[in-house]
Amino acid sequence: MRGNASNGYRVDFGDYGLKALGCGWLTARQIEAGRKAITHFTKRQAKIWIRVFPDKPVTQKGSGVRMGQGKGDIKEYVVSITPGKMIFEVGGVPAEIAQEALRRAGHKLPFPKKIINKEEQL
Repeated sequence: MRGNASNGYRVDFGDYGLKALGCGWLTARQIEAGRKAITHFTKRQAKIWIRVFPDKPVTQKGSGVRMGQGKGDIKEYVVSITPGKMIFEVGGVPAEIAQEALRRAGHKLPFPKKIINKEEQL
């Protein structure tokens, strides 16, 4: 996962966004935990955009299974994140609420991140 994000790096839909500064895999469970944190803090008043989709399956063989016999079962779905990728966007709420909601969602992610507003992204 080398390089920076070549698309999906700007705040396009909302007023504030959560941008990844590191790289790694983001699981569907982590995305859902971040979405729940934003929804809970904004009391469902904000419009939320999830800019990533976990479409890469990760497999794992069961414990005690011998070598060979093919590939293991699907364990989870992930999305590959490169630095600069926008993960969440929030709009329709005041700045303080949006920033705090994104900060709380950022605690659920396994890499460094930054909160960006639409005006300062350029």
